[in-house]
Amino acid sequence: MRKLLVIGIGAGNPDHMTVQAIDGLNRADVLFIPDKGAKKNDLADLRRQICDRFVTNPKSRRVEFEVPVRAEPTSSYRTTVDDWHEAIAEIYEALIRGELAEDGRGAFLIWGDPSLYDSVLRILERVRLRGNVGFELEVIPGITAIQALAAAHATALNRIGDSVLVTTGRRLTEEGLPANAGSTVVMLDGKCAFNTLADKEVFIQWGAYLGTPDEIVISGRLGDVGAEIEKVREDARRRKGWIMDTYLLRKSGG
Repeated sequence: MRKLLVIGIGAGNPDHMTVQAIDGLNRADVLFIPDKGAKKNDLADLRRQICDRFVTNPKSRRVEFEVPVRAEPTSSYRTTVDDWHEAIAEIYEALIRGELAEDGRGAFLIWGDPSLYDSVLRILERVRLRGNVGFELEVIPGITAIQALAAAHATALNRIGDSVLVTTGRRLTEEGLPANAGSTVVMLDGKCAFNTLADKEVFIQWGAYLGTPDEIVISGRLGDVGAEIEKVREDARRRKGWIMDTYLLRKSGG
């Protein structure tokens, strides 16, 4: 039976690769490299650099594929995402059936960790449920942007006795900070949702392109640095054509 390895490759620094991840790459016959278009070519380039540096299996080959762009959410965010995932599932099924032998091994290189705000595992489950192609699945964890953010700011994620909430920019805008929030990590925020918070005493630790030579970090009281982060973020996005950032929020005191 075919085997698929879903490998976490870290938050952007090739040095984030674990020994387990490197071993997984070298067990694969085919390395699947997603291409998200010219504006995000850096993301495909990093995967190529990782393969160049760590893959020593002379029999492995790379297969690059285009990832469809997700439509802007309309009345239903979940429906929009569901349609997008279905389109990607069709591509994955074609790749698995067309590029892997019956006993072949393929590897998907996943930014960060496959379990955290990444949809590859859910999409592969869609493929499995279609029943057109069978495969075994092995997941190899990777360093997340959350870990890289905490390291960049030399901080612990939690305060003593406090919980840690991981959420998205969309949910932060809709719900604000929970009353019992200790530390809140916000990911997938394209619109600087932190600026919607009424409490400007909240402390923010923000980072973009974490672990890479382009890493940017800013921290401080939201009322003092919120506008600066928004400007720096937009300047960086315009310069590179894309941005990946995340941040940690803490209410004052405690």
